[in-house]
Amino acid sequence: MLLALNVAQVVLYVALLALAGQGVLYLLAGAKREQNLFYTLLRVVSKPFTLVMRKLTPPQVADRHVPVVTFFVLLILYAIVTYERIDLCVTSRMIGQSGCR
Repeated sequence: MLLALNVAQVVLYVALLALAGQGVLYLLAGAKREQNLFYTLLRVVSKPFTLVMRKLTPPQVADRHVPVVTFFVLLILYAIVTYERIDLCVTSRMIGQSGCR
């Protein structure tokens, strides 16, 4: 169970960092962001998450807002996974294990 929580936490962390980096480059690069190699790379990393969120959100949500919604949903999921991981380590007294550090 601890391994699954650790893997979920890392996957969410990478997706959150990709979306945050994409947002920063959105602000810095402006209209030329689509030609930016790093922006394109970050879009590729975050695309699976934004596609799922696009399918879950109603059609009234604009496509340009989907990455922002995705970021906040992933942030909430990350907080939940982190809480569960801490709870598992504390309640089962596995604090000395490498996954609980």
